[in-house]
Amino acid sequence: MKKYFHLFRVKHWIKNLFVFVPLIFSRHLVDAAYFKTAALAFLAFALTSSMVYVFNDIFDVENDRKHPHKKERPIASGEISPTLAWMVFFILLTAITSFSFQFNSEFRYVLLSYGILNILYSTILKKIVIVDVLCVASGFMLRVLGGAFVINVNVSSWLILTTLFVSLFLAIMKRKSESQLIQNSDETRSVLLDYTNEFINQIAAISAAGVIICYALYTMADRTINYFGTEQLVFTSIFVIFGVFRYMFLTYNKRKGENAIEDIITDKPMIINAFLYIASVILIIY
Repeated sequence: MKKYFHLFRVKHWIKNLFVFVPLIFSRHLVDAAYFKTAALAFLAFALTSSMVYVFNDIFDVENDRKHPHKKERPIASGEISPTLAWMVFFILLTAITSFSFQFNSEFRYVLLSYGILNILYSTILKKIVIVDVLCVASGFMLRVLGGAFVINVNVSSWLILTTLFVSLFLAIMKRKSESQLIQNSDETRSVLLDYTNEFINQIAAISAAGVIICYALYTMADRTINYFGTEQLVFTSIFVIFGVFRYMFLTYNKRKGENAIEDIITDKPMIINAFLYIASVILIIY
């Protein structure tokens, strides 16, 4: 089963934890019914993201074979044949379609939009400069919206913008890492030729600032203060600032950033910072 876990990129399921953001900030984390619904939504996004990964690996198999790391993926390495991969894709598609009918229509539309966006990204949009990173960012924003719709709560516009800038920042850092790693960019991802170092550095600075500013404004918004009955959430901004700066350090100084999840969960300062942030947010909100 190891090759299928690799094909489904199970370790990347952690990205779908963004579905729980509305649950946490709506003060329903300890409500069993709400948590169960959000957990099922997480599973729906996890299966959909795996389906998209399978499709992407089938469609991009030739380029993956030229990549120093992606050549080890099951389809590119020959562990799983394209025919078998297509069978897996349609099995996942059928399972997701059946599974989705237990959710409300708003969540189903978000899940459908996420799937279509990523299919378009895998085939066309990832070849268009700037559009490619915006597609990645939109995927994370759809997770947050889906998490809000599935439990029928409103989510702050500032929180949505923070999510957008966080994902945009990570996507830009990935492009920075790929441009450093790959010599023949045109043979693996042609769009990298349009991302010069100066251009990437400017977008990285803008998106990093966007994360920090939007989150700070969310913590200080009247709606946030009135809803939680406290102004103390602003103090959690220090953890957001550290996380952004630390990730930039890992990308620029340690030449990491191609795999955001792996970099975050293997870097001790990032792990400690994430734990302190989550603990502080839960303590303040609950």
